[in-house]
Amino acid sequence: MREPAAHQGAFFLRLRSGYGMETGVQTIDPSVFVAASAALYGKVSIGKGSSVWPNAVVRSECQEVSIGRLSNLQDFVMIHVGYDNPTIIGDFCSITHHATVHGARVGNHCLVGIGAVLMDGVVIGEGSIVAGGAVVTEGSVFGPDSIIAGIPAKAIRRRESARDNRLNAWVYWRNAQAYMRGEHRSWDGPEFAQWKAAKWAEIQSDADLQALTDI
Repeated sequence: MREPAAHQGAFFLRLRSGYGMETGVQTIDPSVFVAASAALYGKVSIGKGSSVWPNAVVRSECQEVSIGRLSNLQDFVMIHVGYDNPTIIGDFCSITHHATVHGARVGNHCLVGIGAVLMDGVVIGEGSIVAGGAVVTEGSVFGPDSIIAGIPAKAIRRRESARDNRLNAWVYWRNAQAYMRGEHRSWDGPEFAQWKAAKWAEIQSDADLQALTDI
């Protein structure tokens, strides 16, 4: 059953056996945007300012799934747990279209590329990027600022990517605010370009980390 949001055109998942029904099991911050076609089951927590986009699935029949603040699970993402491994995703993370994270840990300020797969026991260090299509095999551990690519995935270089990844996360936060108002063109036009330039300047001084407390 779907309940319309305050603004026409935006819908949230409210009354079904995923988001909103499992009292005492799910902890979803009220600021989180959850698309109507997304599905959340089991023990799931999602932090302030995050977003879950169309057809994303989060399942936790054991262990737990924890998503930090200002992170985004994009369209068709699959988040699941392992029998022995929770899935933990930090703050300012982008899990992009069709990626799978299965019983893995992703540090703060990371980006997981389109169609990438992270298997049980994987640890991705803070500020890293997993390239699109990469397959990160079970138990692989990568340190901070890694660029990870290939099948099987390997660290191909180190680069400070945390600020770039935070910008992507902020862009998705802004998009989620627009979707909640029923607006679906928030990345178009000079206003967006000006906002993005101002946000990038804020990120360069790490002032955006403080701004997170104000949203």
